[in-house]
Amino acid sequence: QVQLVESGGGLVQAGGSLRLSCAASGGGFDTNYMGWFRQAPRKERQFVGAISRDGGDAYYDGSLRGRFTISRDNGKNVVYLRMNNVKPEDTAVYYCAAGRRYNTAAPPADYWGQGTQVNVSS
Repeated sequence: QVQLVESGGGLVQAGGSLRLSCAASGGGFDTNYMGWFRQAPRKERQFVGAISRDGGDAYYDGSLRGRFTISRDNGKNVVYLRMNNVKPEDTAVYYCAAGRRYNTAAPPADYWGQGTQVNVSS
């Protein structure tokens, strides 16, 4: 069983940057693909991006590619989401997830964290 805890959320001004972290415990971090999702108020959960087990490959929702970057440190059991040039529409609860699937139709989503709130002011 993988436990995930996100951190790093908060209030940021539009145009700024923020880095979210997701710490994993329970073992087997480097055997799981990792993903980030977000859910804005009154909207469905949206896929943000995912990263391969060794961190050598990642893919993103097309609308976010270029501003968001996922990385991971398998030595620390942490996955990161770097958000640049943030916009008010990026306001959401951000969740990390772990899983054994890694494709656009089925991103990793077997285990979930509790989420961290990001608010972007205009």
